[in-house]
Amino acid sequence: MSGAHPIVAPIGAEPAPVSQTRDGNSSSRIAELIRDAILRGEYRPGARIRQEDVAQRFGASRVPVREALRTLEADGLVTLVANAGAWVSQLSPAECDEVYQTRERVEPLLLRYAMPGIDAATLDRLDELVQEMRQTDDVEEFLRLDRQFHLGSYASARTTVLGDLVHRLWNTTQHYRRAFTLLLDEHSARVVHDEHHMLVTALRDGDGTGAESVLAGHIRRTRLGLSRHPEVFDLTD
Repeated sequence: MSGAHPIVAPIGAEPAPVSQTRDGNSSSRIAELIRDAILRGEYRPGARIRQEDVAQRFGASRVPVREALRTLEADGLVTLVANAGAWVSQLSPAECDEVYQTRERVEPLLLRYAMPGIDAATLDRLDELVQEMRQTDDVEEFLRLDRQFHLGSYASARTTVLGDLVHRLWNTTQHYRRAFTLLLDEHSARVVHDEHHMLVTALRDGDGTGAESVLAGHIRRTRLGLSRHPEVFDLTD
């Protein structure tokens, strides 16, 4: 975590109390609720997450809250500091560049693993998502659909390490994707949509090399765009 500030951010609508009959179940539910709030941007990068506030909000004890925060740390969404607390993870420009360069290399490989299991129904759904992304002007909806599109294209991969790594990298960069998406002009947005279409076309054609190339270029374009807008990393003011 780089330069985090102790900001307390709301989760949003007051959730129903979480059952405490089994800490394992309640910690999973708490982790899911906080994860959704972070990915929606309701917790900003660098925001402090106080265990006592979360426990009170969810009607839970601190034990499942601690377990939930450990789960979110493994997801790349939360940074735990010994004897200090928990903060929403944030990246410096240099760290984000490294993460995106990693994504450029590992996501095409994960797509390669997934290709044998991508059937016609999956391709049809990916096409539907491409069209839904074209038609929405809502950034949050676009981000949700975009995440579903890319992670859905990897869903059939059978890996022991790579799939979890890619999910973590996606979680880590979610806030910066949101900030960057807000900066897209009409031309840049059209390029993004066209790349999504090209990716599905390559998959339909069984062109693994082409699909990997489109995907790598798609990720690279975002990385280079972020490098031209360092202000998107100043999200905690």
